Amino acid sequence: MSNTMQAAVIHRYGQASPTLETVSRPALRPTDVLVKIKAASINPVDLKIMAGELKLLLSYQMPLIIGSDFSGEIVAVGAQVTQFQVGDAVYGRPRKNRMGTFAEYLAIDPDDIALKPQNLTFAEAAAIPLVGLTSYQALHDLLHVQPGQRVLIQAGAGGIGTIAIQLAKHLGAQVATTTSSRNFELVRTLGADRIIDYHQEDFATVLADYDAVFDTLGGQSLESAFSVVKPGGQIISISGRPNARFAKAYGLPHWKQTLFRLATRRLSRLERQRDVRYQFLFMSPSGQELTQLTRLIEAGELQPVLDRTFTFQELAQALTYSRNGHAQGKIVVQIA
Repeated sequence: MSNTMQAAVIHRYGQASPTLETVSRPALRPTDVLVKIKAASINPVDLKIMAGELKLLLSYQMPLIIGSDFSGEIVAVGAQVTQFQVGDAVYGRPRKNRMGTFAEYLAIDPDDIALKPQNLTFAEAAAIPLVGLTSYQALHDLLHVQPGQRVLIQAGAGGIGTIAIQLAKHLGAQVATTTSSRNFELVRTLGADRIIDYHQEDFATVLADYDAVFDTLGGQSLESAFSVVKPGGQIISISGRPNARFAKAYGLPHWKQTLFRLATRRLSRLERQRDVRYQFLFMSPSGQELTQLTRLIEAGELQPVLDRTFTFQELAQALTYSRNGHAQGKIVVQIA
């Protein structure tokens, strides 16, 4: 095995696209596994990191290998690893200080991976970890969605929306979603009960008394969500601004907590006025929760939706395609 590998690298924030470079293969710690990456998916967080939009939350040294989730095969295990072995097909989401899945190899903590679902290809499996864990943590861990509850999932045809709709239906919810008319058949197939064409209707004027909103858009869509949730309900956002509660729980310094408190004053006011709880979600890697998703996938309860696949050499085109924002489901890059 060579000591070098190909990887997608940025050298500064704001760089339009990464360059494919020859770099050192990651060193294997006694508690790591080394994965030969077969496929990786593009996520909005990759674009935000490249643009420098998350510097208040995530601090990275340059040069930086980008990429946030993957599927692949274990080619080496550290001396202290007992739960996986060479040859295992796995998928996962590395923790924030070890990201870099647009590369031929990745060293990762075994707690952050799970065995790949047997009924998925590597490309299909690569589409799951980040959006699957985000949806699971929003709907199961934070919202505690119960049978019969009504949940609005924004942007139902997107990478997160396509998984979140299926997961919410599995949990027994009635699901409303927003999308454009060309995606109606897709989200209906995934289980959406009420579909709103955001070009024709304002969800805030046609929905009311919902138990929860899973917001993936932020901005005005997030503010409008407060009018559709009933008193005592909840809003989870992955695109809104983090509030002071999140900043404190995340362990950020006091000056950043103050900054986020000031930046979310309007949302805090809406919380009080509407008796609704707002939470910002920054997903945590979890091999244990990925294993739960594997069970659902193998049982036919969840399936990935792939828009397009690109080769590793086409990564720049894949990122441009992602920026256009019209993908149905996930964009996957074949690494090997």
